[in-house]
Amino acid sequence: MGIRKLGYVGLNVTDVDAWVTLFERTLGVRVTSVKIGTQEVALAELDEFKYRLALHPSAQDSPREVGWIVDSPRELDRITERLTDAGFAVQEGSADETELRGATQLRWFTDPVGYRVELAVGEAKVRTSPARPADARPGVTGLGHLVLAGPKLDELRELYESVLEFRLTDYRAPGLYFLRCNATHHSIALARADTPSIHHLEIEHDTIDDVGRAHDRAQAGGVPISISLGRHMNDKAISFYIRNPSGFHLEIGCGGIEVGDGWIPHDFGTSDVWGHRHTDANPFASPAS
Repeated sequence: MGIRKLGYVGLNVTDVDAWVTLFERTLGVRVTSVKIGTQEVALAELDEFKYRLALHPSAQDSPREVGWIVDSPRELDRITERLTDAGFAVQEGSADETELRGATQLRWFTDPVGYRVELAVGEAKVRTSPARPADARPGVTGLGHLVLAGPKLDELRELYESVLEFRLTDYRAPGLYFLRCNATHHSIALARADTPSIHHLEIEHDTIDDVGRAHDRAQAGGVPISISLGRHMNDKAISFYIRNPSGFHLEIGCGGIEVGDGWIPHDFGTSDVWGHRHTDANPFASPAS
């Protein structure tokens, strides 16, 4: 009970059209627009629910919010109390924000590196299945996880593990921790960095063929592949990464494992079974890499 899954991510972006083109041509994902006040917001349809990624036009690229789905109003109250006791100021989301998320209740607070974290009860299912091109069925199935990097790693771990009750799955020196809130290997990873950032978001696919077709479309469309195709050591996912228009990575992956209550956290050492060659320096490389 408690937080059930990663629900959505909102981004401030300088080039919404470039994001829409990336989603539609490379991932086969339809993006629709809704008007909130005077602003048009683009919503990526990753699954049958209202949206998983919201793109807000902005003069600067930056994360806007990270939204977690909570099991029930009672659990929302319980988590709110835990946050308040830990010194976080929890506020109610506005009516417009709650409606946009497709939630029945919405609260938010600011995490130790300054990002807005939302807790939502309820999800609006608005379609039986998302539209996909003929070579991408089912293709994209949802939003998998995010990796959050920042200078206050100890405080972030305290928030997610001690207050929000995520469980540590595994880790890798010198400072990379994978946390879960359900059976999925991880819904968030926390890393040490000089400045706060989202290192990547993972877009979950159904099969390796779906990942391969997205890889073909990325190459054909000249989309920058920032980390080559490979298999991770810890969650066993097969994936590649592309550089999105806001400058960070999207991981295009499938096949991540699930873990049970008897799982023992451990340092998994080597980052990959094979592949995953970085075009730029890997900020999370271990000393032995």
